[in-house]
Amino acid sequence: MTRKRPAIIAATALIAAAAGVPVLVNAAHASQPAAHASRPAAQPADPDVKRSSTGSYIVQLDDSPVAEYDGDIAGLAATKVLPGAKLLKTAAPVVDYVKHLANERTAALAQVPGVKKLYDYNYTYAGFSAEMSYDDAVKLAKSSGVKSVEPSEIQHADTVDTPRFLGLSGKGGAWQQAGGVDKAGDGVIIGMIDSGYTPERPSFAPMKTTKQSDALVAKKWKGTCQAGEEAPVTCNNKVIGARYFDKGIGNRPIPEEYKSPRDYGGHGTHTASTAAGDYGVDMTVLGRDYGKGSGMAPHARLAIYKALWAVDASGGGSGTDADIVAAIDAAVSDGVDVINYSISGSGSTYVNATGLAFLRAAKAGVFVATSAGNTGPGDTTVGKTYPWVTSVANGTHDRDIQTTVQLGNGKSYTGAGIGAGTPEAPVVLAKDAGLPNADPTNLTLCQAGTLDPAKVKGKIVVCDRGVNARVDKSLQVKNAGGVGMILLNITPGTLDADLHSVPTVHLDDKLAPEVKAYVSGTANPTATIGAGTPVRVNAPLVAASSSRGPSPAGNGDLLKPDIMAPGTNVLAATTAFSAAGGEYAFMSGTSMATPHIAGIAAVLKSKHPTWSPMAIKSAMMTTATDQDASGKPIQNDSGSPANPFGYGAGEVQPKYGMDPGLVYDSTYTDWTKFVCGSGQVPSTHELCANGKIDLSDLNYPTIAIGDLAGKQTVTRTVTNVGKIPEVYFPKVEGVKGLKVTVSPRLLVTLPGRSTTYKVTIENNGAPLEQYSFGKLVWKSAKHTVASTLAIKPLTVKAPVQVNGTGTAGSVQVPITSGYAGTLNTTALGLNAATVADTTLKNPGGVSFPTTAPKANDHVAKFTATIPVGSTYARFSTFDADYPAGTDLDVFVYKAGTTTLLGSSTGGSAEEEVNLPQPVGGPVDVYVDLYAGANEQQVNLNHWELQNGAGSLTVSPASQPVQVAGQATVTATWTGLAAGTRYLGQLHYTDGADGAANTVVRVDS
Repeated sequence: MTRKRPAIIAATALIAAAAGVPVLVNAAHASQPAAHASRPAAQPADPDVKRSSTGSYIVQLDDSPVAEYDGDIAGLAATKVLPGAKLLKTAAPVVDYVKHLANERTAALAQVPGVKKLYDYNYTYAGFSAEMSYDDAVKLAKSSGVKSVEPSEIQHADTVDTPRFLGLSGKGGAWQQAGGVDKAGDGVIIGMIDSGYTPERPSFAPMKTTKQSDALVAKKWKGTCQAGEEAPVTCNNKVIGARYFDKGIGNRPIPEEYKSPRDYGGHGTHTASTAAGDYGVDMTVLGRDYGKGSGMAPHARLAIYKALWAVDASGGGSGTDADIVAAIDAAVSDGVDVINYSISGSGSTYVNATGLAFLRAAKAGVFVATSAGNTGPGDTTVGKTYPWVTSVANGTHDRDIQTTVQLGNGKSYTGAGIGAGTPEAPVVLAKDAGLPNADPTNLTLCQAGTLDPAKVKGKIVVCDRGVNARVDKSLQVKNAGGVGMILLNITPGTLDADLHSVPTVHLDDKLAPEVKAYVSGTANPTATIGAGTPVRVNAPLVAASSSRGPSPAGNGDLLKPDIMAPGTNVLAATTAFSAAGGEYAFMSGTSMATPHIAGIAAVLKSKHPTWSPMAIKSAMMTTATDQDASGKPIQNDSGSPANPFGYGAGEVQPKYGMDPGLVYDSTYTDWTKFVCGSGQVPSTHELCANGKIDLSDLNYPTIAIGDLAGKQTVTRTVTNVGKIPEVYFPKVEGVKGLKVTVSPRLLVTLPGRSTTYKVTIENNGAPLEQYSFGKLVWKSAKHTVASTLAIKPLTVKAPVQVNGTGTAGSVQVPITSGYAGTLNTTALGLNAATVADTTLKNPGGVSFPTTAPKANDHVAKFTATIPVGSTYARFSTFDADYPAGTDLDVFVYKAGTTTLLGSSTGGSAEEEVNLPQPVGGPVDVYVDLYAGANEQQVNLNHWELQNGAGSLTVSPASQPVQVAGQATVTATWTGLAAGTRYLGQLHYTDGADGAANTVVRVDS
């Protein structure tokens, strides 16, 4: 659906070990980085515009948005937002500058007549979105006044007892510190970018306010209440504004969806009521009274920005970047203080349109809470890793809803479930209840169109978790005439009390074999599902689905996610669609965790109105806990130990965040230096105007170093936000094998003043190539301020790849050692490329079906065998082999399966998939002719590297090294065949467990 441009697949461990190190080569024999010596002299390249699967593009103008414009145009005063100030869209300089941007848009659009403009962007992003052809997008990208053109991609939507659980309510809680429930979030506006809301829910009823509060809101609120065309909404003093954005989504929504801010699928209603639903609302699910509920900031105001739409029968929310950026732009210009964004997004870039819009939102003083994603528990799955937002992980609640299933053999099993249960009924495995031609895999998952009503009617069906939504499985059981469902985890994961179409019990993976054995091995198996019952359990645990760090961007030098909040079995208001005709439902995901943080941020903002978004973020992070309710370290819900890549700084504790003592603040200038230091923009980019920093030096509440080459010093600055002077002393916890030195050894802090300290981290026997976690805790007589540490010591810091040319030559490789001892270096290869070719025709121009790959006239399938024991495999195509305008995509699968091992889908024919330490065996490689000539020969180049002598040698093979010491090795080759592409590898080791690599690429 989306088109990305990773030059090298992100899963490469070698990149994580040495990203950011420039490619260095011997001047006499080497090409320049990113160039290919075998190519003819290059013509000026077309802008790298990625094709849009939606047919829409987001265009960024050269001019700055309102939040950034510094007055460098004659006759137009500066509009940039100063620290501590708000963006005021009615101010005369802003109005004048917006007119200027309108003129710039008109000039740009004149270059591509006939395109359909969707939105103007002025405040957090300067530009517009429009429907246009790919050719027009490329033409526009070349036009004067245009900075970039990127596709508008599709994104997707990623509590009664929670105030007690988190410490908002009760004696000494955050609400009491704020001045009471009626002051919790008072005067603060939360913007919800989601799927809309249901105005009739009691959570959104008018509330009693004061004249002072109303005046404060009126002063900053410049938004509107857009009723809509279908099922119109009305606003009140709780929901003070509502708008919807559908120009990008077009005609994709289902007929049942509403062309208005009204919510259909229920996601937006749930998140909005969680963040700021009214206090003391009675909540009932399937006839059971669960008590009185409240949002986190019950007296905050809400502004609804509907940018997600139901596009299929599941009701799940989907939206385009064009609509989402428009919603962000509107929310900031309307005057919101907080944005909740429970929507999917990339974790590998800081500078896409959404990231830049949030950058300017933060500059304008808006706190942004974003979901970390629901693609866990794998490493490096966390999304939206921008340092200027707060990324939220999903933790479990200490209130669970459990039910019991009793099998006919008398055994009972307890899991998650709500509802009235079922009487004793026959039970059948889904795999034995399928239609004649049902796919066996889909059948066990109870997917649509697989269950046979003749085999299901009147029975309880056992379904495996996975692929389709949990609630969709029970719907399929109901549609086939079933009376109940036993939902089984096949791998460790959360147990979710969803609102199902039939009574359901959700059991963990440890019980699954016993249940299946009984049902399959009994002549007439039966089961009885009991009614759901609220119980207390130990919490929090990190939900299996919650996306994990380390961050795909930043080389591990920024810890993400930031913090954890309850996101499993969260009870809140929703739509009739999601509540089986009712008003409330339990939902799970980081989407549900995020509005807890947005609401808590609103409570902090109402108590401390001058605090910046980063001060609020710091207050929550440095007072979070990494222990569960029993006082033990937080675990994953699978029972394994958790770590900060799952929970960030820990579970939020708002009652301590109200008075954190010290905060780590940062500004727009700091964030631009961070982006510049990331290497994601060239040094000439405007975001590099203030220089760059090492990413680990961003003044962040946590300290992360993903590439510790022996020794590194980072700097932090803290600000006393208390009312009295305090003296703090440091204590380092954890990080076994690392020597941590803090200077100075005490901090004397004065109210409102800032103090700087340094932390030097040196490897002192820590395991190489793996993270060590710990804490730096500053403690005074009154406050404890904790910073999580995440440090990865490297064997060596070396270039990811070096390039050379010629049938004979050499290249020097600079190295920084991460340890003291002996460095051993060996060479593999060089191997000549194996080239497979075929002819393709009729370029597809559509996204490759990654879940169902197959060859056709524009897709070739090659099968290659990776020898067992190979250290590295690469599959490449090259621009130099094709006419201009050719666009190829490459996908590598485990042979005969749909298991995708890697892909490369840029906007050209230069594609590359790398598999470090691959599992031996055959792989299927699909090459898709996405665009280009009607008929085109395609060449797949591939290499599989193994240990053994070859034409590449290295010297010295062994040398002494010191911690953080500099060293050099020289790679030399001879006797290569001319006109051939070769690949080799240098392998570094400490003689024990530490290892690293550099790829050597030679064009002879």
